[in-house]
Amino acid sequence: MGFATNMRMIALSAAIGLGLAAQATTAKAAGTETLLVAGGCFWCVEADFESVKGVKEVVSGFAGGSVKNPTYKQVVAGGTGHYEAAQIQYDPAVVSADQLLSMFFRSVDPTDAGGQFCDRGDSYRTAIFADGNGQKAAAEKAKADAQAALGKNVVTPILGKAAFYPADAYHQDYYKSDERLAFTSVGLGVKKSVAYKRYRNGCGRDQRVKQLWGSAAPFAK
Repeated sequence: MGFATNMRMIALSAAIGLGLAAQATTAKAAGTETLLVAGGCFWCVEADFESVKGVKEVVSGFAGGSVKNPTYKQVVAGGTGHYEAAQIQYDPAVVSADQLLSMFFRSVDPTDAGGQFCDRGDSYRTAIFADGNGQKAAAEKAKADAQAALGKNVVTPILGKAAFYPADAYHQDYYKSDERLAFTSVGLGVKKSVAYKRYRNGCGRDQRVKQLWGSAAPFAK
């Protein structure tokens, strides 16, 4: 192999190295982090946080229980130990975990240990599933801030990392779906998006959140 060929190979290797470094930097800049929370009805948590700039997607599902891949019916029937949970996928360059945690506490009733709003039972309790010490510290700070702001005992637990099981497709993006339902408790032949709005209003979610948090509530209308 001649000198010129060697130089071309060295230049090519350098170019490849620089390209890989640039790709790694780009990947890091465009990275996604996740926050796993339980805030009562996961349709509502999904609807709230998908409106936040920097949040890429929110997935409805289950966490914190003892049964692998539980179904919705299993969870709401009780006995699995799962919470209705929402996995928030976000860009940390746009919105921070601290901001999301602050918004989370102000989107629920963290003083209620028996469920949320009209939804009662263990699966509707609030919780934060912290992934690592950094997230745990951020969650504990957000909880302390919420308690100080309310002047009431905040019962939302800060739990450890938990397996997350996405709910079936029927429950994803429920709040904005145009799929029509033959029968619901809030009407016949209505779109999911309409049924969601009627449910949310009837459940008193926004009314209670506004009562607790006033103008600090980020999503209550």
